[in-house]
Amino acid sequence: MKKRNRSMRITKGERMIYVLGAIISPICILIIQIFCGATIGNLNISVEKLKYEINNQDKTNESLVMQVNELTSYDKLKDVVKDMGLAYNYDSIIVIEK
Repeated sequence: MKKRNRSMRITKGERMIYVLGAIISPICILIIQIFCGATIGNLNISVEKLKYEINNQDKTNESLVMQVNELTSYDKLKDVVKDMGLAYNYDSIIVIEK
């Protein structure tokens, strides 16, 4: 029994599939890279917008805290109490000591 050596031949159809695969693969990779790059760019823009909004909100919060501190100061409270006609009565204060 003799074994026949069959030479592996690539048919025209297989050759066409290999060539198309070699051409289409880089094109698909390029398209995917462009799409992912655009998505990352949009995300970076969104992040920068949110950082800007956060900074503005922080400034607004600091301004409001300063206004609250100003309105709750002892001198301001004293003026409001006088305008309302109230007085500080030292006689009604009871100090309890142990």
